[in-house]
Amino acid sequence: MDTATGAAQAAPPPGRLVPPQRPVPDREDLATLKVVPARHYWRWVAGVAALVVVAQFSHGLVTNPGWDWDTFFLYLSADTVLKAVWVTLQLTVYGTALGFALGIVLAFMRLSRSVILQTVAWTYIWAFRSIPLIVQLLFWFNLAYLYKELGIGIPFGPVLWSFDTMNLVSALSAAVIGLALHQAAYAAEIVRGGIISVDAGQLEAAAALGIPRLRQLRRILLPQAMRSILPNAANEVISLFKGTSIVSVMAIGELFYQVQVIYGRNGRVVPLLMVATAWYILLTTLLTIAQYYVERHFARGAERTPPPTPLQRARTFTRRMRAAAATGGIQK
Repeated sequence: MDTATGAAQAAPPPGRLVPPQRPVPDREDLATLKVVPARHYWRWVAGVAALVVVAQFSHGLVTNPGWDWDTFFLYLSADTVLKAVWVTLQLTVYGTALGFALGIVLAFMRLSRSVILQTVAWTYIWAFRSIPLIVQLLFWFNLAYLYKELGIGIPFGPVLWSFDTMNLVSALSAAVIGLALHQAAYAAEIVRGGIISVDAGQLEAAAALGIPRLRQLRRILLPQAMRSILPNAANEVISLFKGTSIVSVMAIGELFYQVQVIYGRNGRVVPLLMVATAWYILLTTLLTIAQYYVERHFARGAERTPPPTPLQRARTFTRRMRAAAATGGIQK
């Protein structure tokens, strides 16, 4: 009875056509089949169109006299431009170091169990992310207008030691303070996001094993958090590097300000702007390369076999080419 029921279930209902069952081909038959690759015609058309646009733009760069490449190469390595690049790098390094140092403190304040510390850190981040950077820079540049003297003493009591603020904060110092405080607000959120991305169960397990808190932070939390922190932190550093051009409102001789001074004298606006562009691209590329190797360093625990670096790929390609050439020479 079960067999009949199974046959009845397997039989198709009346009036329904059943397609014929195709036999499974043998391996020999599969070997004789012709493999036809997929044709992506629209992808080829888009690639050709992109190459045409790039070729037209490159041709315009070479043939258009408006770019004035002679003036570009004349000022690319001029002493005044190199000094301005050095000032830009100083602003970037100081702003990044101080900003992330303060940002780390603010991040841990926001993650603390103290309501007061959480409120102070949140208020700082809210205020400095709300106020435009140019306003902050001009505020610190005019600090002596608000506070003619600053002193150290007992709170709400007598001042033990005071000093004049007119000569305390120079234009460069005001720029560094403004950039660092502005950067700290964003760095705090970057660091906090990286820390909360780590599973809290790992710290609980480490605490259960009796591992000290400092070692938990140094050996468990930060190595994993850095994988989330680094990409965003690198973006902030690059943004700060390019954003240093805003200090030109304070008449600081950084790259963009110096370029403005030069083309204000000779009227060669486009080639001088290309000088600044070339330096920004070069230094941003170096920062990107450094970011790649730092991320590769902190990815060692997550990837057993990290992808090869561009230098390793170039070496592998060279070895293959040499091996192919040697094989061809032996066969000849």
